[in-house]
Amino acid sequence: MNPDLAYPAHWEADVVLRDGGTARIRPIAPDDAERLVSFYEQVSDESKYYRFFAPYPRLSDKDVHRFTHHDYVDRVGLAVTIGGEFIATVRYDRIGEGEAEVAFLVQDAHQGRGVASALLEHIAAVARERDVHRFIAEVLPANNKMIKVFTDAGYEQRRSFEDGSVHLTLDLEPTAASLAVQRAREQRAEARSVQRLLAPRSVAVVGTGRAPGGVGRTVLRNLLASGFTGLTYAVNKAFPAEPTEIDGVPAHRSVAAIGEPVDLAVIAVPADRVPEAVADCGESGVQGLVVLSAGYAESGAEGRERQRELVRQARSYGMRIIGPNAFGLINTSDAVHLNASLAPESPAPGRIGLFAQSGAIGIALLSGLHRRGAGLSTFISSGNRADVSGNDFLQYWYDDPDTDVALLYLESIGNPRKFTRLARRTAAVKPVVVVKGARHSGSAPPGHAVPVTRVPDATVSALLRQAGVIRVDTVTELVDAGVLLAGQPLPEGPRVAILGNSESLGLLTYDACLTERLRPLPPRDLTTSATPQDFREALAEALADDGCDAVVVTAIPWVGEDGMKEMGDGEILGAALREAAAGAPAKPVAVVHVEIGGLAEALAAATATVAPPPRAAAAPAAEAPEKDEAPLTAHPARIPVYPAAERAVRALAQAVRYAQWRRQAADPGRVPEYDTIDEAAAAARIESLLATAHVDVSRGLPLAPQDVRELLALYGIEVRPTLPAPHADAAVAAAAGLGYPVALKATAPHLRHRPDLGGVRLDIGSETGLRRAYQELTDALGTPEEVQPVVQAMVPRGVDTVVRAAIDPAVGAVLSFGLAGAPSELLGDTAHRLVPATDRDAAELIRTIRAAPLLFGWRGSAPVDTAALEELLLRVSRLVDDHPEVIAVALEPVVVSPAGLCVLGASLRLAPPSATGDLGPRRLPSY
Repeated sequence: MNPDLAYPAHWEADVVLRDGGTARIRPIAPDDAERLVSFYEQVSDESKYYRFFAPYPRLSDKDVHRFTHHDYVDRVGLAVTIGGEFIATVRYDRIGEGEAEVAFLVQDAHQGRGVASALLEHIAAVARERDVHRFIAEVLPANNKMIKVFTDAGYEQRRSFEDGSVHLTLDLEPTAASLAVQRAREQRAEARSVQRLLAPRSVAVVGTGRAPGGVGRTVLRNLLASGFTGLTYAVNKAFPAEPTEIDGVPAHRSVAAIGEPVDLAVIAVPADRVPEAVADCGESGVQGLVVLSAGYAESGAEGRERQRELVRQARSYGMRIIGPNAFGLINTSDAVHLNASLAPESPAPGRIGLFAQSGAIGIALLSGLHRRGAGLSTFISSGNRADVSGNDFLQYWYDDPDTDVALLYLESIGNPRKFTRLARRTAAVKPVVVVKGARHSGSAPPGHAVPVTRVPDATVSALLRQAGVIRVDTVTELVDAGVLLAGQPLPEGPRVAILGNSESLGLLTYDACLTERLRPLPPRDLTTSATPQDFREALAEALADDGCDAVVVTAIPWVGEDGMKEMGDGEILGAALREAAAGAPAKPVAVVHVEIGGLAEALAAATATVAPPPRAAAAPAAEAPEKDEAPLTAHPARIPVYPAAERAVRALAQAVRYAQWRRQAADPGRVPEYDTIDEAAAAARIESLLATAHVDVSRGLPLAPQDVRELLALYGIEVRPTLPAPHADAAVAAAAGLGYPVALKATAPHLRHRPDLGGVRLDIGSETGLRRAYQELTDALGTPEEVQPVVQAMVPRGVDTVVRAAIDPAVGAVLSFGLAGAPSELLGDTAHRLVPATDRDAAELIRTIRAAPLLFGWRGSAPVDTAALEELLLRVSRLVDDHPEVIAVALEPVVVSPAGLCVLGASLRLAPPSATGDLGPRRLPSY
């Protein structure tokens, strides 16, 4: 082993396998000799034959030394471990320039779990890091499983039959197909891991007290009350050794003493006893844990370390964790009826999936949805979410036939880049509604491990909207949007009909629609004498009108024949509205009412049978699940009721905007190809620049102006030269080279972008004028050393804009655009899109800012060349997407004129790309 190369700890990774269990991938080291021998002894003779092409019953001492000693460059070995023991290995040996031979061996008991596929992703990433770009594999024709691992990976490959074996060559450069395969496998594995938690065949509550009360006993009681269809066990080390029962279920001193398989364990013991309980569960083959115990990262540094060890311990046994400090989980499916939580009652079955990081907020949401008559498919409160997170449940809900709407309360997002990717895919088939707490605190809540982000919350919100996420501000809005989206079809457009028996309430609704940028039709006043029959006829007429896309019904208590207000006839009105909606075209209906008893309950009943939207365009074919999807069944629709017009209209507006995003998502645009981009030359230039300089990883390597111009030129971006002018003669010489007219600018940091200080002199047409301007500039602002003057050729007048792109550690690569100066710096009028941007994204980017009219001929000015601006944005996006080493680029100012644009200034920073990340091989977050 090369002593200069340390053990590459960054190659270590926890992964989720095809069946939902977890395993660890790590480099093989010299002290793994005994593990390797033990592993090999458990491999069948047939698998050994497939690996070595001959009978190979045991490894020699020389073999063991060779397979455990690597230089981690030309010879690399990785192992998959569970419980610290090897279950699979892979090894490559470099055999030529950029080429290596690769071979796998998987224990027979673990074949079919996707182990080799996960290993191939990781060994390929390692190889690319070590400048190996092709794998060569020799496989016996009968070894169909291994051949399939290679051929299904999505890499460019060549296959031939030579000397009785299949000869495979794989190009390791990631392709769209390999990335799609990787993400489809990730979705299936992570969804399966969640399914194992939500649909266990047996549950053990560890920490069940003998006396009523206490956390463990409460969970046991809730589990039994929910009608759980599986087996239930109570566990407490204080129970007697002889068989006994608690609340009618078998009670044992340990999980191991149960003697039967246990799928899920709910742990409710003090934190210092959790490791013992986890070991008991792991040794007994438990598949997942819900850890209710507190005293972890939310309690300080010691608790954070305790939490890290909990995750490491559980994953070593292949188990996933909800928690610690969790509230629990609920599954209302008829096949499960699971309430493994502290919620005293299970919610009614419904079409909403709910994820909450806070137990208190989870309780409030359960209560709010119950009062509104909305049922749930699943509920999860994750606490510190040390392992299982909202990302995992998005993977599960994506193709869950029982969930039509995903609601999430998040206090932090551990992997925002992955969350945005998953949310975009899920939002293409069902609404994803998010409310985020701790938006302005500047730090993550106690117990939450998150990457540091440099972008403001408003930017994160804009990027989530780009991904189709419905971002709301409060838990009340979360419920309001959820009940509408779960019970009503999506609107076809923004036209809203308003009808009701109160003119004032109708006007309030009309104003609310205008505030939310909807297009309300004039309210129809049915008068206070309107009967339920009048409501039914008016609603049926509005729904049949091709000129409206949605209807808001407003209602106050009506006056009966005896002159008394009929307060208790909500059921009659509800029945009339349900009848009208049931026989009309599918359009969303929302009801705003004031003190009409029984109306909400009446409208919570089914009004019609509505099928969920088609899923044909859910994902690219390469990302579709391998299994056949469950048929989409129709389900009862319910009319949501609101106590205020503003709340109903806001929920409806969210649905309108989401529906518009869904329609556009079917055609997201394309990433154009440009002949003037030289990606290979840019890659070589970046590699050279990084190799010849010391890079501060925290801030990157700022490039010199000439290097910036040369690198951007390779992507067809011309930066106008700026020549230093340390004295007047140098300014004159620079102007002579550039040609008059010129501009003279002060570039000192305290003067840059401060036109109010007089640091820019334009349209200088002669040497005399230049010398005079130079003297005036230095007299007013300081010595040349203090002012740092430069000379630049004049360009056509236009609108000054700013184009930036940066890689944020939390969000990923972001492309930003705004107008230079006060609009972006003072008012924050900047738009953002995720990279890679499509032509549609670029067009929207320049039209999204509030100051956009200045680009399109405001007050009679000439419109600027927005096509050239869109192309520039796309070229910058391509640069950052093609080269992850480019961590920041800023073009400022970019002067956009009626015919073209000019980039007057540019800066760029480089850094070595991260070895891990959302674009790398699958891995769970590390702690």
